[in-house]
Amino acid sequence: MSRMDDLIERKKSESEEFAREYAKENERIKVAVALTQLREKEGLTQRQLAAKVGKPQSTIARIENGNMNVSYGILNEIATSLGKTLEIRFV
Repeated sequence: MSRMDDLIERKKSESEEFAREYAKENERIKVAVALTQLREKEGLTQRQLAAKVGKPQSTIARIENGNMNVSYGILNEIATSLGKTLEIRFV
């Protein structure tokens, strides 16, 4: 574990609020990375993906930047527009 990981773990154990906020932000980052990777794998720009989904390019940008707490519905629309299925798992 890095020093940063150690610090995060310590802060999470000291503060429930920090742990909650960290978990929320971590999920936004995971979604952002997953969408960016999918879009790039499909060879699409943000604008092209947005057109396929019927959303503004700014929506795709906000998701990819981690600035939007995206809903299941929007993620499902993105998946469907690319011929993919959205999978949610509990691990």
